[in-house]
Amino acid sequence: MDNTLVEKDRLHRPFIHDHPLSLVHLYRDNKYENSDKEDEDEHEDEEEFVEEGHHGGQCDMCKERIWSFHLCYYNCKSCDYSLHKFCAELPRTHENHPLDPGHRLEFRPPSSYERKCFVCNLEFKDVAFYYCEVCNEYMDIICATVSEHKVSHPSHPHQLVQMFGPIVSNCRACGGKHEGVFFQCITCHMFRISVDCALLPTKLLIQKHTYATFTHSHPLTLAYSFPYLDRKARYFPLCRVCAKGFHSNSHLWIYKCDKCRYYVHVGCATSKTPGSGKTFKNFKEDEHSNLLHCPFDDEGDNLLKRHMCNQKEFVGKQHDGEMLNHSSHQHPLILFDKQTSVDKKSISLHDPMKRTQLLCDGCVKPIMTVPFYKCSRYVDEQCCFVLHEWCTKLPTEVKDYVGHREHSLFLLPKVPSKFFGVFECDICRLQSNGFAYGCAKCEYYVDINCAFIPEEITHDAHPNHLLYKVNYLSHDLSNRFCKACRWSIRGWGFHCPTCDFYFHVGCVLLLPRVIKHKCDKHPLSLRYEPAENHITEYFCEICEDEFNPWVWFYHCTTCAQSMHTDCAPLILQCEQATHVTYHETVYRFLNVKFGGTIKIKGHPHRLTFVQGLESDGRCIRCRWLLQYKMIFKCLECDFALDYECASILHLSIDSV
Repeated sequence: MDNTLVEKDRLHRPFIHDHPLSLVHLYRDNKYENSDKEDEDEHEDEEEFVEEGHHGGQCDMCKERIWSFHLCYYNCKSCDYSLHKFCAELPRTHENHPLDPGHRLEFRPPSSYERKCFVCNLEFKDVAFYYCEVCNEYMDIICATVSEHKVSHPSHPHQLVQMFGPIVSNCRACGGKHEGVFFQCITCHMFRISVDCALLPTKLLIQKHTYATFTHSHPLTLAYSFPYLDRKARYFPLCRVCAKGFHSNSHLWIYKCDKCRYYVHVGCATSKTPGSGKTFKNFKEDEHSNLLHCPFDDEGDNLLKRHMCNQKEFVGKQHDGEMLNHSSHQHPLILFDKQTSVDKKSISLHDPMKRTQLLCDGCVKPIMTVPFYKCSRYVDEQCCFVLHEWCTKLPTEVKDYVGHREHSLFLLPKVPSKFFGVFECDICRLQSNGFAYGCAKCEYYVDINCAFIPEEITHDAHPNHLLYKVNYLSHDLSNRFCKACRWSIRGWGFHCPTCDFYFHVGCVLLLPRVIKHKCDKHPLSLRYEPAENHITEYFCEICEDEFNPWVWFYHCTTCAQSMHTDCAPLILQCEQATHVTYHETVYRFLNVKFGGTIKIKGHPHRLTFVQGLESDGRCIRCRWLLQYKMIFKCLECDFALDYECASILHLSIDSV
């Protein structure tokens, strides 16, 4: 078949180029439809759809673009001259045109005189047109051929036609406002998409469209809807570029990865602005010399350690003697500077992999390095009191504390008014029985870590932006949700005013970057979003419950194992205790050191302070279930009380 237009065609066609024109086919790339013998993965980084830049340029007759969905066009090989196929094949006369029924239109070549189209009422020149002698009116070539600008788009069951002239309108595909060419459904009319969205590639690599600001190893596929049930099944994911949710209108298009839980707004995935969506640094390092960078490296690192190690007083007084009389303890403390045997008794450092636990009685954090202080009676197992070296150097008073400026806060080895020394920190809202800074007059207490929270920090989950310490009162019902646990912010937290992101104090300060756990021989890393190449659902290796991967979790890439952040540290306390509630990311008893005993009047045996398990049943007194609670349990019989009931019944207490 001859696919050229030559000079002889002038007898039948109104206006043809002097040179032969060849028919050029525009088509969608079929690289993904190669032989079955080829490996599909070889082409995963290809782009399947002809992109916006892949078209025939501009039609020299109607001056409109030749889009990829026009399928083919005529082109002169010897010069830069192109025509829509339907423009090149226009008749010299048009009988009974739908926009001028019953009349005869005569073709006229482009003219430098300005004329007005009676259809769109716009002036034109240098564009071919049709003339009606009966009406003495002109119709520009664009209006004459508008019915030929049709799109059969996979996103919609009906055919779309180009609307008259450029307009400003909301796009049904992306939900945004566009200015320019739109296509509208001739059947349901309300469906209208911009040409920008109509030409979106069906597959793309996001790094090519965002100038490598955002990267993903797999091609993203264009999806023409994101139904509510699909979003719910995926725990309502956030866009990986802008970190915002997807619109409740499920018809809006998205890009998604078929191999990972990776979802992106179409506008975010195809942004042409360099660095669009990237959190550029909004502060200077030299202006924040002691800026705290979170998360902390591992379980042996924490805020108090960083704070005290930066204090000149502490640096100058390290190792100030092997024997120390400390106000927090009735016995002398001995500096232990190496892991060795003392009186045929060894002291093992904290190591979850070996199931050994050594928690500081001051900050209730693991002791994973030497030196540290231990009670002189430790080797006889009469008193297992231990302190980090920095916990022995704490200041006795904190003045002008931001959460309680009315009075100074004083260091308290045990909060005297609280049963067994357990109090709720007024900053992180976690219970603790370690050292506290408090005001007895106002009954205001904070754990010693929270006493030194800085005014601003940075975090890997939201890099390059400062996070500022803020306090939101409990009666403030504004919708502020933590990016870590997706739970509402009440009380103290951190805020990025640039992006309006929020984080709980505990989420950013109490979850280390890397942990070790007996369930996996490899270190587990803290993740802020679903892992790449993880297709299956996420189940916690400890409690075996399915969980939301958009809430922070610990993950081993090598073994593809994951666990709740609040299940992961339970090796420190009780291996049988598991995830408590769906919104907690920090283990609720992370700041409680279990152990020690009390004597309750009316029971012959001493009760041990432990965490309640399902097997412990119900409280002897109130009959509430003891699981997930602090309890006092008799190790010789089935007698057990929850913390509240034990505090009421301690008529005769002899604590050890």
